[in-house]
Amino acid sequence: MNDPEIKSPRAKKGPPKPSFCLSIFNSPPFYLTLLLLSFYVGYFTATSNSSSSAPATTTNNFSSQLQTTTTTTAATVTTLPSDFDNEIDNFRVAPNCIDPIPTDLIRETILTRVYGGASPFDNFPPPHVANSLRHRSLKGWGSKGAVFRHLIEEVRPKIIIEVGTFLGASAVHMATLTRQLGLDDTLILCIDDFRGWPGFREQFQFINHINGDVMLLYQFMQNVVYSNVTDSVLPLPFSTGSTLSRLCQWGVTADLIEIDAGHEFNSAWSDINRAFRLLRPGGVMFGHDYFRMGDNRGVRRAVNLFAQIYGLRVQTDGEHWVIHTS
Repeated sequence: MNDPEIKSPRAKKGPPKPSFCLSIFNSPPFYLTLLLLSFYVGYFTATSNSSSSAPATTTNNFSSQLQTTTTTTAATVTTLPSDFDNEIDNFRVAPNCIDPIPTDLIRETILTRVYGGASPFDNFPPPHVANSLRHRSLKGWGSKGAVFRHLIEEVRPKIIIEVGTFLGASAVHMATLTRQLGLDDTLILCIDDFRGWPGFREQFQFINHINGDVMLLYQFMQNVVYSNVTDSVLPLPFSTGSTLSRLCQWGVTADLIEIDAGHEFNSAWSDINRAFRLLRPGGVMFGHDYFRMGDNRGVRRAVNLFAQIYGLRVQTDGEHWVIHTS
């Protein structure tokens, strides 16, 4: 039992094995995993830092740039990022205008270029639509707001452009106001394709159609005739974008412009930018639906962004937004 050559059972087990944790730390897969983890942490940290230091260009950050605090007197104009012009270039409307023509030539220019020199109200209505029209139908939205009198009294415009006119309720109201204020020579140009929108006749069932041709233009003209303001109002029955661009090419300008056509952002943005080029120095541009529910994605967003870019201030009058250029 005491023979040194005979080993005890403990001696046969050999040296102690390393612990489980120590085995993991000493294994190649562990170091490979650690290396990959370090790489991804560094990558995402760098990306996050880069995004936070760069100008806001994502949808969420871009939207936050457009938020303004609007009161009944003015909206706060925030400072835009230094390279904002580069971000907005794709949305700008390139100028293509000639020098303004004299105001007293604008009516003649429109009649000649659009109607071949004759008034569209001559021999109105045509026989094939006469029985499809109401004597008067002036349905509108916010068409008699106080803003119309306020601005016409302030600006005393010779030329008014209305972008989006529908049945002409606000156009007739403005024509009536100009006469009340002694502005008998004021001309109101009403731009609208007079096609409505898909399904609009579900809401306005009294508007007839002939072979798919809705009677909006004819009913608008009937309303103008009934209101006895044919000397003050001229329709331009084309899309707003193409008409505003063509007026710029003809040298037509205005003292007061109302924007009330498409209400989604792209339409409102296009109309506001194109109309702005027709505004005379010191003129005023205004429009409806500034406070529509969720319109931080539509009219209000387009108006605020436009004002920010050009360093202008948005004022409000009832449901309308107003931008003065001086």
